[in-house]
Amino acid sequence: MFKLFKYMNKNQIIMAVICLILVVAQVYFDMSIPTYMSELTYLLKTPGTEMSQIWIAGLKMLAFTIGSGTLAIVCGYLSARTAAGFSLNLRNAVFGKVMDMGKQDVQKFSVPSLITRTTNDITNVQMLISMGLQLLIKSPITAVWAVVKILNKNWQWSALTGIAVLVLMSCVSLLVALVLPRFKKVQKMIDNINELTRENLTGIRVVRAFNAEGYQEDKFEVGNTELTNTQMFNQRAMSAMSPVIYLVMNTLTLSIYFVGSRLIDSASMMDKLPLFADMVVFSSYAMQVIMSFLMLSMIFIMYPRAQVSAQRIAEVLDTKPSIKDGKVNSDETDKKGEIEFKNVSFKYPDGDDYVLKNISFTAHQGETVAIIGSTGSGKTTMINLIPRFYDATEGTILVDGVDVKDYNQEFLHNKLGYVPQKAVMFSGSVNYNVAYGDNGKDEISEDTIKKAVKIAQAEEFVEKMPEKYEAHVAQGGTNLSGGQKQRLAIARAIARNPEIYIFDDSFSALDYKTDYTLREELRNYTKDSTNIIVAQRIGTILNADKIIVLENGECVGMGTHKELLSNCKVYQEIAYSQLSKEELENG
Repeated sequence: MFKLFKYMNKNQIIMAVICLILVVAQVYFDMSIPTYMSELTYLLKTPGTEMSQIWIAGLKMLAFTIGSGTLAIVCGYLSARTAAGFSLNLRNAVFGKVMDMGKQDVQKFSVPSLITRTTNDITNVQMLISMGLQLLIKSPITAVWAVVKILNKNWQWSALTGIAVLVLMSCVSLLVALVLPRFKKVQKMIDNINELTRENLTGIRVVRAFNAEGYQEDKFEVGNTELTNTQMFNQRAMSAMSPVIYLVMNTLTLSIYFVGSRLIDSASMMDKLPLFADMVVFSSYAMQVIMSFLMLSMIFIMYPRAQVSAQRIAEVLDTKPSIKDGKVNSDETDKKGEIEFKNVSFKYPDGDDYVLKNISFTAHQGETVAIIGSTGSGKTTMINLIPRFYDATEGTILVDGVDVKDYNQEFLHNKLGYVPQKAVMFSGSVNYNVAYGDNGKDEISEDTIKKAVKIAQAEEFVEKMPEKYEAHVAQGGTNLSGGQKQRLAIARAIARNPEIYIFDDSFSALDYKTDYTLREELRNYTKDSTNIIVAQRIGTILNADKIIVLENGECVGMGTHKELLSNCKVYQEIAYSQLSKEELENG
């Protein structure tokens, strides 16, 4: 918990210190009120007391009460601002850390868990700080101050108060021991609920198409019931604290008055009034002590959950990204758009087998290099090593003659125009999606956007939209078809005008006519850039300068279409399964 406080800035620390001062002043006012109660008791019981004396004592008591309330309001405002500002910094830190993570780091936590840690967990910590700046500071100060005030009043009353405090502490300790392990489970269960909800919403079309609503509901019901039962146990355990505390508090009051009545009854006439006044004051201070522990118990109830949340947040913040940034942020050679794989092998961090084995090839500027192979042969994994979504386990990958591990990632990514296998659209306009990101150059102009859209064969449907280039694109592109999303994703890469284009099976949702037209436009526009294309269709890669054939992570063929058609059995099997012999020979 305390290690997170380094994300509290100077202003928030100042406000926290002011809160501390205000709390001390508030306690002073609260502790002064019983003194005036004692004075009023004396005045009311003393013959000859003037009304003005009673008014003065009463007004002082009222002034201290108003002062305490005012300070409580100001302190509450400052503590809320401090907690909200701290959670803002913490969310920024967690979000920034997640943005720096590689794919394997994200997979270690899982996406639903990272969402929970960024939202629910930080809210738990925020609530504890907001309450803690008031109650956690006020409670011990009030308790100690009240104990000092009543210490020499009467040993019987002191003993009763000590027993009451002991009972309360025992109850709170038992509560923490019971609920703390379950709070750890609760946060994991919330992760699970998030995961189930996210899975259901993402795959809603498949769920409905297969009439699997009942199956999904049953699956959710299991996780939801488990979370509810655990939460019910925690809430029941916590709710038991309130009656116990009030029972102890009321029992202590009755005990003080019972013992006081016996003491007053046996005292001399001269001592009765002082004893009565002491009893009133002692009862008030004893309630202050009990209320202090009541406030502490509220913190103890919140603390276990906040502590679990703080640990989960710290796990994210303490994670060292597996992909370490290099220092090269400028071109160090005359080469441009060249990619070279030198004996590259790769296996996932938690995997036993190599996904890629001893891959070597060179793609020069202006060349189109295609990668083809059966499903699971390692095509996507291979191109994911270029932008360093993963780092090669063995071997070296060079871009423009420099090891990709030596590059500053931002500089490396600015060299690339990446089109993923699954087209990703962001909530915003067509313009926003095409001009998305920073390419390290001048801001992408409207003319560049229109040109990119035209080359990507997206102009036809964009121009038909009511607002054209300012037309709204829903999150995930749910208001677009698969082919439309792919074309806008390709336009996004074109608009960057990069040295290297990476197309990861980015033409699969296009019809053959659009695919052909788009490739022809790309061939003319990207002739000075290097193109890396992962494809399933032979027709997409017929004219590539170099085709790499993968099988079980190994390169089993490399060459042009005609060369592979004559000497690579795997390529022949793929080719003849898609096109006729005449089409292949004429292609």
